[in-house]
Amino acid sequence: MVRRFGFRLSPLAMTACVAVGVAGLATVVLVVTPVEVPAAVASPTALAYVTNEFEGTVSIINTSTNKVVKVVKVGFLPDGVTVNGSGAYVANGGSNTVSVINTATNTVVKTAKVGDMPEGIAVTPNGRDAYVANHISKTVSVINTSTGTVVKTIKVGEGSNGVAVNGRDAYVANGDSNTVSVINTSTNKVVKTIKVAGHPHGVAMTPSGSDAYVTLSPGIVDVIRTSTNTIVKTIKVGGGTLGVAINGRDAYVCGADIVKVIKTSTNAVVKTIKVGNYAEGIAVNESNAYVTNGDSGTVSVIKTSTNTVVKTIKVVDPNSVAVS
Repeated sequence: MVRRFGFRLSPLAMTACVAVGVAGLATVVLVVTPVEVPAAVASPTALAYVTNEFEGTVSIINTSTNKVVKVVKVGFLPDGVTVNGSGAYVANGGSNTVSVINTATNTVVKTAKVGDMPEGIAVTPNGRDAYVANHISKTVSVINTSTGTVVKTIKVGEGSNGVAVNGRDAYVANGDSNTVSVINTSTNKVVKTIKVAGHPHGVAMTPSGSDAYVTLSPGIVDVIRTSTNTIVKTIKVGGGTLGVAINGRDAYVCGADIVKVIKTSTNAVVKTIKVGNYAEGIAVNESNAYVTNGDSGTVSVIKTSTNTVVKTIKVVDPNSVAVS
């Protein structure tokens, strides 16, 4: 997000002072004093960050125009990506690193070493820490975003991949253990392990943080109530279930070549949307959902008010996506 700050002069802001003239008369002297007034702040540009797995790059899309505005080189086999404020964080599965992209300049400013094959990544709501799920290491690396260094490594289940964070806990999908690890972000300790009925992949949090939606293979979504850390609903959606993202009203679940729309108030599937091949990653902003189609080399843009595809954007070999 680019923010530019400037200053302009106010129209003749003046200060009066009094001096005594030769004749002893009081003379008013006007001293023109320039006053600095902040200029209008330019609106930040909303962007989508798309990882291109085999290219080792991130395509950056301007979400106002839905055009690629820049491609940034990152590590080998980039997978998960998340954006928080001034940073976009990219998990490089083949490099065992996380690239930090400054969102003002869209350049890599830091590379942090993490565990083996990092996949999912999420930043705490306060922006303090990034939680990275390391698939092979069976760990989560906690990165302090102010320093860009790992401050804690936490043991979780096998095949950890998706991760989402609310204000209190991080939820990690352990794909090979059929579990979800719950990490208290204050202590960075696992406080609960939740058994699920399949291989978990993606995790997304409702805006309030009250529920976590976990995609499971084959074709299931489990809803975890975060106040009790129990499963309160199992939704059969069918087809592939990989990525998941939530706005204030709906959960969007992608897989194969479709996106299923779940109304979060009823947890019922209300629509099926055709997209490109191998839809794996998905992210939502206030008006659109962005879906990565790995085998099609495209990103589908879904207008969430109508739940229809309004644009298809050519990238390279997309995997995950995050929006600012």
